[in-house]
Amino acid sequence: MTEQTYKTSPKDIFLQLLAIVTLYGSAAGVLTLLFQFINVQFPDPLEYYSMTSAYSSIRFAVSSLIIVFPVYLWVMRFLEKLYTKEPERKDIRIRKWLVNFTLFAAGLIIMGDLVALVNSFLGGELTVRFVLKVFSVFLVSGAIFWYYYWDMKDTEPPGGLKFFIWVVIGAVCVGVVSAFFVIGSPQQERLRKFDNQRVGDLHTIQWQIVNYWQQKGTLPETLSLLEDTISGFRVPSDPDTGRAYEYVLKSERAFELCAVFVLASVKEVRDPQTVPFMPDSEFGTNWDHAAGRTCFERTIDPDLYPPREKIDKPIPAR
Repeated sequence: MTEQTYKTSPKDIFLQLLAIVTLYGSAAGVLTLLFQFINVQFPDPLEYYSMTSAYSSIRFAVSSLIIVFPVYLWVMRFLEKLYTKEPERKDIRIRKWLVNFTLFAAGLIIMGDLVALVNSFLGGELTVRFVLKVFSVFLVSGAIFWYYYWDMKDTEPPGGLKFFIWVVIGAVCVGVVSAFFVIGSPQQERLRKFDNQRVGDLHTIQWQIVNYWQQKGTLPETLSLLEDTISGFRVPSDPDTGRAYEYVLKSERAFELCAVFVLASVKEVRDPQTVPFMPDSEFGTNWDHAAGRTCFERTIDPDLYPPREKIDKPIPAR
């Protein structure tokens, strides 16, 4: 037998393991990318999720594909050259085990995919969003099954394996490029982080103002009055320019906080009405903003944030 004429080396074992690991990593990256594209473009009105989380998943998927997928292509190309020089390498036991396991796993995923599709249809949950996700899983697992099935047979399928490989490479490249149109460039992401820091600073200042109101029953005339050497609180400033945030005292219980943003805000949460939450109108949980100078007017409700009563001084004993 061929396996008796060629002794498996550590090099063969690690190459085969690397090929399978990078294959699974690439498949996971593609599926994550497709799923998040669908989440962004087809939001479910019954689902509560964060857009920031979706963008983070897309960035991780793109990072994985940029690194892992080329490694997979290189390993497969390297193995193909070895198989050409030494055909007996293709029949080593570890390769047969890993490839057959991959075929087995892909087949199970396809069957599970179809079961989920029928189950969701019977449960009244058959939406465009769900169908696209099912199709994505079917497409990726089907492509893996098709490629390794023909690779194991050592015969060329209709159209050839090389054409199929180039189609897959092209599809992955299109997906990676499309991701940048969804999440923006790295420079935009850095600018968005600056804007997020500005929102965080304004939120901190806002609650310090509320605390000041509850402690003293009045709003501070300037932000410098919020600073406390005991607690160590210092009023934050713009993380990029270092300029102080604007604070305007509008009335006895109303104030305004302003900042200059670089980008328009991303709607952070889809359909927040599905989750119990304090209404924005009660007290400034809404920080949506456009690019440029944006002001947020807040009015303190004394019923929600009553001033703390002064503690009576104890009468000294005589």
